[in-house]
Amino acid sequence: MAASTERENGVVEPADPERSEPTEAAPAEEPDGAEQRGRGRSGVLAAGLAALGVVFGDIGTSPLYALKTVFTIDGGIVRANANDVYGVVSLMFWSITIVVSLKYVTILMRADNDGEGGVMALAALAQRLYRHRGRRTGVFLLIGIVGVALFYGDSIITPAVSVLSAVEGLQVAAPAVGHLTVPIAAAILAGLFLVQRFGTGRVGNLFGPVMVVWFVVIAVAGVAQVVPHPSVLQGLSPSWAIVFVVAHPLTAFVAMGAVVLVITGAEALYADMGHFGRSPIRRAWFFVVFPALTLNYLGQASLVLHDPSARGNPFILLFPDPLRLPVVVLATVATIIASQAVISGAFSLSRQAVLLGLLPPLTIRQTSKRESGQIYLPVVNGLLFVGVLAIMLSFGSSARLATAYGVSVTGALVVDTLLLLTVAPLLWHWRPWKIVLAAIAFGGLELTFLSGNLSKIAHGGFVPLLIAAAVILVMTTWRRGRQLVTEDRVEKEGSLADFVEEVRSEHLARVQGVAVFPHPNRDTVPLALRANVDHNHVLHERVVIVSIEVIGMPTAPEEKRFTPDELGYTDDGIEHLTIRFGFSETPDVPAALRTACLMHVLDLDAAAMDSASFFVSRGAIQRTRRTGMASWRKSLFVGLSHNAANPSARFQLPSDRTVTMGSDVDI
Repeated sequence: MAASTERENGVVEPADPERSEPTEAAPAEEPDGAEQRGRGRSGVLAAGLAALGVVFGDIGTSPLYALKTVFTIDGGIVRANANDVYGVVSLMFWSITIVVSLKYVTILMRADNDGEGGVMALAALAQRLYRHRGRRTGVFLLIGIVGVALFYGDSIITPAVSVLSAVEGLQVAAPAVGHLTVPIAAAILAGLFLVQRFGTGRVGNLFGPVMVVWFVVIAVAGVAQVVPHPSVLQGLSPSWAIVFVVAHPLTAFVAMGAVVLVITGAEALYADMGHFGRSPIRRAWFFVVFPALTLNYLGQASLVLHDPSARGNPFILLFPDPLRLPVVVLATVATIIASQAVISGAFSLSRQAVLLGLLPPLTIRQTSKRESGQIYLPVVNGLLFVGVLAIMLSFGSSARLATAYGVSVTGALVVDTLLLLTVAPLLWHWRPWKIVLAAIAFGGLELTFLSGNLSKIAHGGFVPLLIAAAVILVMTTWRRGRQLVTEDRVEKEGSLADFVEEVRSEHLARVQGVAVFPHPNRDTVPLALRANVDHNHVLHERVVIVSIEVIGMPTAPEEKRFTPDELGYTDDGIEHLTIRFGFSETPDVPAALRTACLMHVLDLDAAAMDSASFFVSRGAIQRTRRTGMASWRKSLFVGLSHNAANPSARFQLPSDRTVTMGSDVDI
């Protein structure tokens, strides 16, 4: 069985991430001060507003279902008395403070990989730090694979449960249309996935003002309950959480399985850092989101304490009857935004996985000319949409989906903490006592959350785990398959320096014209070039081997655009050219080559490029009996190879002058 394999024209797809760095790296983010000076005050405010519209949707809509779930879990094991209510509020507040404010916003957002956040960026950072010390780093990549796989499970469940929980408010506010909950939610989500192509920046600018209104509304609703019953503020003391856990350990353990819902979206917050930068996210969190969430949870707790019958839906019942339907509409819009947070996070993590050689090359569209992290991946968007609809139609209600929620979230939290403890000693020179303290504070709390959610596995919690297992299988298969392919391919390509010497000594026939061979490096021979010489026994008068790099700037400066290399000789017509593009530029290789001629980087007439031939290296992957990977995984790898992005279209190569050739590659 055969499939095609392509050497990416400008992106080095690492065969082994332990030994090689991806060429197309995400741009490095400026430090906070430089970032603010570069954008200006208005720019930071605009970015903060956009971040509100993308980053905080998930965690910002947790009040819709978090407290309700705590007081209805296991038939109401958590009671509406002062000790339980204050204990739950204390657990919620300090969970948000420790996990989100301290771990993610204050600490982890300093651990970026060239401006990108998320578990894959953290795993890549750990690899880089420890590789420089001469240590093996494969385990960090495996940990990162587990983390990103769990995040994909969260990315599928979050839109379904969030939108359903809001639309189900119609069953209270407008019972006549309550039976249309699932169709309405499905239509809303279909619209959300359709607008992704316009970019997270535009989506954020649209949703940002809505989220400002949302946070103001939930804060005011909370204050309206806290002011007449200020005793609920006692719940902010950690002593109530301690008393609750000590007095009712079993009840507290069960409650923790639902309390974790207040921090869903923390990983998405970190993964979305590449979209907006650290400063806007931090400011939006501490000045808007955190205070609003705290006030609303306090208000809900006060309502439940003074009216136990309200625990069935304390969020909606915070509002008087005339406002409930408008609030349901606002909540629905807010949950659409919650879905946006995990979708854009999935885009970021997918790009990082591609750069690390864990996924096939995917079509990635840059949707902003200013922010490198604002991207759109059509394949990921489509798969998420199918998965979300399947989950929604299978479970049918947010209550049933809530049983599946939490396992992937808590697993991802634990993975991030493990990687944090790994990078902190080298990145920030943390002493052992700090590592131990962080392990207890973060790891202890998150392992408790994870344990409390394990009981959900038999009641739907297996779904995100199955999704995660599928993602792990795909990533590990692609990584191992690329290793096998690269070993065989490099052997067949051979050294470029040796090839040049051979060509000079053999005095091959030269034909008129210019031949361009896209290739990711200057060390080995493009398969298409070797095949042309071996089978046709001719060489074009001018041969240009082109490598492409994407740099961390919107537009590559003209003085740094090109780096030519004559490969040791000036009279053989063979040369190598590195072309650099900014992250907001379309990598148009033919146009760049014409510019190189006009700038005399290449000693060619620009008109010659209008008739140049482009040779893309592509061979068939032959499945053999070679050891190293199971036969069924080889079949999966071949299938993934079929769906890799086409480099000819990606780099604007003219179809009428592009030739695909090469030799078979064995796995």
